[in-house]
Amino acid sequence: MDYRAYIAARLPVEGMGEEEIAAAIAIPPDTALGDYALPCFKFAKLMRKPPAKIAEELAAAYPTDEVIPEVVAVNGYLNFRIGKERLAEETLARILEEKSQYGASDMGRGKTVCIDYSSVNIAKPFHIGHLSTTVLGGSLYRIFKALGYTVVGINHLGDYGTQFGKLISAYKHWGKREEVEEGGIHAINALYVRFNEEATEEMQAEAREYFRLIESGDREANELFDWFKSLTMAYVQKIYDRLHITFDSYAGERFYIDKMQPVIDELKAKGLLVESRGAQVVDLEQYGMPPFIVLRSDGASLYATRDLAAAFYRKRTYDFDKCLYVVAYQQNLHFKQLFKVIELMGEPWAKDLVHVAYGMVSLEDGAMSTRKGKVVWLEDVLSRCVEKAAAVLEEKNPALENKEDVAEKVGVGAVVFGALYNNKIKDIVFSYDKALNFDGETSVYVQYTCARARSVLTKAAEGGIGYADAQVCELCPAEFELIKALAEFPDTVKTAAATYEPSVIARYAVGTAQKFNKFYIDCKIMQAETEALRAFRLKLCDAALAVLTNALTLLGIGVPDKM
Repeated sequence: MDYRAYIAARLPVEGMGEEEIAAAIAIPPDTALGDYALPCFKFAKLMRKPPAKIAEELAAAYPTDEVIPEVVAVNGYLNFRIGKERLAEETLARILEEKSQYGASDMGRGKTVCIDYSSVNIAKPFHIGHLSTTVLGGSLYRIFKALGYTVVGINHLGDYGTQFGKLISAYKHWGKREEVEEGGIHAINALYVRFNEEATEEMQAEAREYFRLIESGDREANELFDWFKSLTMAYVQKIYDRLHITFDSYAGERFYIDKMQPVIDELKAKGLLVESRGAQVVDLEQYGMPPFIVLRSDGASLYATRDLAAAFYRKRTYDFDKCLYVVAYQQNLHFKQLFKVIELMGEPWAKDLVHVAYGMVSLEDGAMSTRKGKVVWLEDVLSRCVEKAAAVLEEKNPALENKEDVAEKVGVGAVVFGALYNNKIKDIVFSYDKALNFDGETSVYVQYTCARARSVLTKAAEGGIGYADAQVCELCPAEFELIKALAEFPDTVKTAAATYEPSVIARYAVGTAQKFNKFYIDCKIMQAETEALRAFRLKLCDAALAVLTNALTLLGIGVPDKM
């Protein structure tokens, strides 16, 4: 049951809709005050009364029932106490009926969300800086899909630019096909780094010529480029597989080369394109932004031009309700300019374009530069974390079966969770030790909680102890707090989608795992005082396992059966 909606439908606040009231209802920090609370301060101007008076009048008028048996006004707040047994009964029944679908809904049916994320650069390996866009976008993909939206995951490949001319020049001077085939993406990157360190003026000119040959359709130049691209995609697919990331489109910059001119023509036709120092730009000075450069003085396009063409193509092809760009905050200005230009072109869907900005990820030893070759590869971070996870698991449980599979889920999950746990806009310094802490705010802690719950259920099954028909018993505080948390999961998923914040689910998972572990310690499960109580607690254990598994799955993190 959606308790916020239930409460809001029974609150007579003149001039305010039920959705607005429901959105204002929160969970108080001290649950001794109530299970839900509505601050009445925002009603004071509307109702022309002090907040305390409003709360008292609303409390007196509220029709209590078995769902909300108690309503109390306290210092301008309206506190609601929900019926414990009713909540437990409905929540557990729904979770165990829906299991892996609990938290999902059809609220997005008939709507489409495009998500542009990861966007790898051809001929460059994944480094730790690509982690956030990849796992943040991947999680949003799963969240919106769970809510019934049609989701289009787009990998806007960086497959166009003068760097490919440089790469061909470097390969022609220093490369050997068999060595590149064997070394793959790292051999290609080494050539690129060497070019930037050693290239002469003659080689720089040669690189520009090779890029011109790519653009003009030269067979040899394009065969080399396509080879570099195939090596890149084979490499990144292995990383995507480890991170459980999928895409529906790999249309990159090159795809939009022949789609730019109609947009440029429209800009001209609408009088938006002006000349500035030889370049063709859209003047955005009155909006507090520098000009949006569409064509350079030599007539060449920029990635901004291709982004413009891509936005129109996506709207025409997918007719999206939202188009998300999961790109670092350093590109804030670019997307403000892009969206403003589309708005000035008279497109009403400009309001549906969203820049989902995020902070940077680095290791404890600092930043990176691909150009200078000082890079921390994402594959190395994943593998190192898996190795460390294997060592921890060996120490804690030497007899554990399928150690490699478990270590992969724990290690990779720790990296993903480390990027998703904090608010997306924050910069992150990744620490292996913190990420693999069994007792911290980590995925490992949540995974271990799931393994603990499954162990209890396995023991019950081996003993032939059933609980499917268990009835709700009188609830102790730890049980009730856990059930309340489980009931909040569907709203948590919706909040994560509305705010584009998977961290909402990550923090929910940790908080719910903490509540489960308090229940596990405070309440005897297998040694409960009565068979009825044991059956009820096993049922609660099963529900908690289902919800925590769903939460981790939406984040892209696997759940081992044992740890």
